[in-house]
Amino acid sequence: MISASGATPGRAAVGIIMLDTVFPRILGDIGNAETFSFPVRYRVVRGASPQRVVREADVRLLEPFIEAARSLEREGVRAIATSCGFLAIFQRELADAVQIPVLSSSLLQVPLAHAMINRGQKVGILTASARSLTDRHLAGVGIRDIALVVMGMEDAEEFTGAFIEGKATLDSGKVRKEMVAAARRLADDHPEVGALVLECTNMPPYARAVQEVLKIPVFDVVTLVRHVHASLERQAFGEIP
Repeated sequence: MISASGATPGRAAVGIIMLDTVFPRILGDIGNAETFSFPVRYRVVRGASPQRVVREADVRLLEPFIEAARSLEREGVRAIATSCGFLAIFQRELADAVQIPVLSSSLLQVPLAHAMINRGQKVGILTASARSLTDRHLAGVGIRDIALVVMGMEDAEEFTGAFIEGKATLDSGKVRKEMVAAARRLADDHPEVGALVLECTNMPPYARAVQEVLKIPVFDVVTLVRHVHASLERQAFGEIP
């Protein structure tokens, strides 16, 4: 979990800007440090509720997020991620505010997913709210011209109650069932989907269950952070003669 100091032990290569939330951060969630096999450093933007970020796309939050990014950069992290895929809307501004890579959203993986599948297939996006995911978000990460299938979790009671509406408790088993039901709808309604990106950073704990239904590549913020961390902390393969 996030420590009182906002950091996990050891030198952190990746900083994570967090929304201001109260629900439990279970293993697999970006806000649980044990999700990662390497140290991470957290910074919470106070007042940045899921309501303001997801449903309202409140542009007044840009400056606090920029300050959080710059603060993490000053503390020595070498890349920055965020705890909400809807911050894709600020990707360019956040990246331009610092001198290190910024990963505003798991949706940055959509071009990779699109390039690796058959041209007759589409990339699926499972999002916290399809109603709130606009062209501005897609444009923010450069994916407006990619063939997409977008499905939202707006009607999932437990998922929305905890992750969007601010409920302090979490029935993880119920969320898992809601995620599996969404995956089944996606499989039934859109067999043309060849890869899936989970927009919401609270979805990775259920990625395996989703993949068991769809049987396709499933990307999320954890795969993104791990990928970029591997580029920052390259494995040594022994001395080269």
